[in-house]
Amino acid sequence: MFQNMTKCYHCSDNCSATAIVFDEKNFCCNGCKTVYEIFQTNDLTYFYDLQSGAGTSPREIEGKYDFLNSDKITQRLIEFDDGTIQIVNLFIPGIHCSSCIWILENLKKLHPGITNSQVDFPKKMIRVTFKREEVSLKDLVVLMARIGYEPYISLDDYEKEKSKTDRSILYKLGVAGFAFGNIMFLSFPEYFEVGEFWLDQYKGLFRWLMFAFSLPVVFYAGSDYFISAYKGLRSRLLNIDVPIALGIIVLFLRSSFEITFNLGSGFFDSLTGLIFFLLVGRFFQQKTYSFLSFERDYKSYFPIAVTRLNKNKKEETVQVYDIKRRDRLLIRNKELIPVDGILISNGAQIDYSFVTGESEPVQKNSGDKVFAGGRQCYGAIEIETLKSVSQSYLTQLWSNSVFEKDKTTAFQTLTDSIGKRFTIAVLTIAIIAASIWMFHDSSKALNVFTAVLIIACPCAIALAAPFTLGNMLRIFGRNKFYLKNSAVIEQLALIDTAIFDKTGTITTTQSNTITYEGMELTAEEESLLKNTLRASNHPLSRSLYELLKEHNIETLDEYREYTGKGVHGVKDKSDIKVGSADFVGRQQLSDYKSTAVHVSTNDLYKGCFVFHNTYREGVSEVFKNMADYLDLAVISGDNEGEKGRLEKLLPKLTPLFFNQKPTDKLEFIKELQANDKKVLMVGDGLNDAGALAQSNVGLAISENINVFSPACDGILDATKFRFLNNYILASKKAMNIIKLCFVLSLMYNVVGLYFAITGQLEPVIAAILMPLSSISIVAFATLATNMIGKKLN
Repeated sequence: MFQNMTKCYHCSDNCSATAIVFDEKNFCCNGCKTVYEIFQTNDLTYFYDLQSGAGTSPREIEGKYDFLNSDKITQRLIEFDDGTIQIVNLFIPGIHCSSCIWILENLKKLHPGITNSQVDFPKKMIRVTFKREEVSLKDLVVLMARIGYEPYISLDDYEKEKSKTDRSILYKLGVAGFAFGNIMFLSFPEYFEVGEFWLDQYKGLFRWLMFAFSLPVVFYAGSDYFISAYKGLRSRLLNIDVPIALGIIVLFLRSSFEITFNLGSGFFDSLTGLIFFLLVGRFFQQKTYSFLSFERDYKSYFPIAVTRLNKNKKEETVQVYDIKRRDRLLIRNKELIPVDGILISNGAQIDYSFVTGESEPVQKNSGDKVFAGGRQCYGAIEIETLKSVSQSYLTQLWSNSVFEKDKTTAFQTLTDSIGKRFTIAVLTIAIIAASIWMFHDSSKALNVFTAVLIIACPCAIALAAPFTLGNMLRIFGRNKFYLKNSAVIEQLALIDTAIFDKTGTITTTQSNTITYEGMELTAEEESLLKNTLRASNHPLSRSLYELLKEHNIETLDEYREYTGKGVHGVKDKSDIKVGSADFVGRQQLSDYKSTAVHVSTNDLYKGCFVFHNTYREGVSEVFKNMADYLDLAVISGDNEGEKGRLEKLLPKLTPLFFNQKPTDKLEFIKELQANDKKVLMVGDGLNDAGALAQSNVGLAISENINVFSPACDGILDATKFRFLNNYILASKKAMNIIKLCFVLSLMYNVVGLYFAITGQLEPVIAAILMPLSSISIVAFATLATNMIGKKLN
């Protein structure tokens, strides 16, 4: 009557009598067979080793996502669309382990139209970049569903839904706490052996009531531990939830056995107390992570200033988070577009490499939509904003995997190594200890087995680095020192060499004295000069632009900026060159003994603006303190005009390099790294982009200009430059805190295991101590880093 049902190799559905056989494997339909072929072709069949039958049958999703054929709907979900490339963020509830990350970050191998996919594991989000002509959003979603990772899409309020707080842990905590309290109350006759009282006759009823109270605790409140353990075992991974789930099952079965055969009251109090306190610990971790995430995304605003045009078309400098919908912004050459908007100017060339990784500029015309994260090339443009700035979106762009130098850190590697071996070691110790106690005192064997499984936990070790570094990120942010991610702190602690740019880095453009030497400029020439400088973001251009008197704003016919040389503007039949002496054709003036910007109009040399530099407050002290433990150097594109002042200002024998082009700075850092140096580069963010990207840590100094660059690892507000040495030392102290946390956590596990193995520790006490160990490590890391923070300024 019953036939052996053949399971589909891809989705585990029952196959009919007409099962499709391919590569000696059975498939329920051509859809499952096709997905398997895609995996096989791209050498991704390891997916089935990790999770057998994890895919979804095409029959289940057929027609489910037809609504994504509507452009109106997809536009609500797509966050970037330049006509060729689209980017979408999707919430994937099924992400749970490293195998999930592995397959999702290899989506580009499954479809040629997918160019990049990046998983945010804590938030269960995936950011996918794809070519709209080759794959639609519907095709992408269906593909992900077929391999077992169906996105959750809510059209009612998509943004709100993504950030919706998960309250399930609160409900589970409430159920566990209620049941634990009642079971403790019902255990009263057992605790005090009140045989002579009337309560004794109700012991049987009380025991079955305790059993009833334990059911929702085990199968609802503790369900996450079973699910996580099952998924880990199915993926052939022993995660930390395996011993916890095993301990819960053993306690529940032993307790149920005892009351069924009237052998005792069982351990229902320990069982429900165990789950309750485990959930308390998990809730605490969740709240702390949420707090750090909130601080990072919404409070640590980058000091990016942009130029807003008011109703009278006057320019005013504002912070990005002050931008409102329908504001008109001026975006200069190489500046970041901070928010989606409509292009007002006649044309623009937008480089979206910050968003997509593709460096080819995209031509935009007046009225076209431009997206946040693009960088304007060749001149200044005006846009009208469509919404306020999303600081969290800029944070996300900055963390784009395209610009990451090295994802793995030493502490991450150590934590992963401990985590992989920890569970196996704990299970081995628990089995050996329980076996020994079976011969000495069998009544204690179960308690010992369960206590060992519960007390030993690598969570405190795993939390040491993220909480210490996460809190340091928050503290640095409050002190106007903004880092891309926590890995930068670790890299900053390892540097042994610091290289500084001069102009706009150790000098300030806010209080420079500027004088003009040469032929007087006509009103037309000064107007052309002003409008040409308007498009440039170089520190000297900005200073000179502010100095010149107001002129009518005119659109140039042509504008080009030559990095490290100067700018060229054309209007009607007049052209102007502004920059170095070589750039304007006066090579004989290249050894001018001051910082100067030379001007020529229509190939006629007119003169130069001489900058009498003002150095930042505390420069001398910063260099003096850093020289105690770092090799220092100054590398500048300017001539040697400031050499004498710098030699008096900086520590003796500090190397000074002048007339260095951006490529020279890049090669200089490469040479240092070839000699095993860990290099910190401090520059102005735009002109030093190559050197910032090449260095181990690249810091951009911000002074009321848009210096945000994907190349840099951190942004330091110019007013805090004098505290740079303190920030580096704080990073080194943070590393010591992590090491101390590791030692404390290992000591806790050794001491806890000793008491558990010797039978001196009850499971419920172990359940209390387990989250307390994590809480104590987090509390210690937080207090220690807060103490460091108080000494930063």
